[in-house]
Amino acid sequence: MQYFGEILSLTVAVSWTATALFADIASHRLGSLPLNLIRMALSLVMLALLLWIVIGVPFPLYADNRTWLWLALSGFVGYAFGDYCLFNSYVIFGSKFGQLFMTLAPPMAGIAGWFMLGESLSWHAWIAMLVTLTGIAVSILARGNDSHHRLVLKLPLKGVLFGIGAGVGQGVGLVLSKIGLDAYEAVLPADAAAAMPVMLPFAGTFIRAVAGFVSFFAILWMRRSLGRIVVALHDRKGMLYAFLTTFFGPFLGVSLSLMAVQYAPAGIASTLMALTPVLIIAPYAIINHQKISMKEVIGTLVTMAGVAMFFLL
Repeated sequence: MQYFGEILSLTVAVSWTATALFADIASHRLGSLPLNLIRMALSLVMLALLLWIVIGVPFPLYADNRTWLWLALSGFVGYAFGDYCLFNSYVIFGSKFGQLFMTLAPPMAGIAGWFMLGESLSWHAWIAMLVTLTGIAVSILARGNDSHHRLVLKLPLKGVLFGIGAGVGQGVGLVLSKIGLDAYEAVLPADAAAAMPVMLPFAGTFIRAVAGFVSFFAILWMRRSLGRIVVALHDRKGMLYAFLTTFFGPFLGVSLSLMAVQYAPAGIASTLMALTPVLIIAPYAIINHQKISMKEVIGTLVTMAGVAMFFLL
């Protein structure tokens, strides 16, 4: 089927848009930390079932210590730091702006790959980063009311810092995942099941989720806030949104994204999958009864142009 990969990529963008909207509601109802712990637990169950069905065991088969080290580190950075920041940004100013800051992930991944893997960054990649930052600035800055009309943040600084942290965590976590998956692939025996190479990303995600679960459990335990989990579990509506957040995000979204890059060029697939900040504008405005600002739309489109430049040029 022609354009099957592109269709899958757009489906991923829609799935991640749904994830952001559900996570926005769940974060407000359950709190960022309880939601993240519950989400990690649910994703572990879903991934274990998938691994069991496909390769016959509900855990990452053949993974050695080095694989666990790098993928667990990726889980700490991407989940315990990145998603903690992302969901806190949802609580402060909603998923529309939270997802806008996630466009920082590709540039951050590029910089992390440059430092950690020795990957080269071309001049157009640096220009793409500048365009992305310009788009974000257009969306979050406004002229002040003083006589000088200086530019001021129209969003809470705390939320902006959480948004930046989310983008950094996602980007750096992606590079750490690449190192871990390369280590995993290197230790696969020649007689491994035929499905095992295909399942490597899912097995790697399982390890990342273990690290995320341990991290969030430890944070709640140190804060003596484990009781919040009991309260969250009794919130049926909150738990429904937590389940939907997990299903459309770590489970369905990741699965379809892996398929998309098999059927479409990586640059095109990545750009289409990164359309969430654009797709979320209308449904977020409808759900929250907000007007759509032309300035925010322009800022988002400029940001997406930067992301497209980063992947396609």
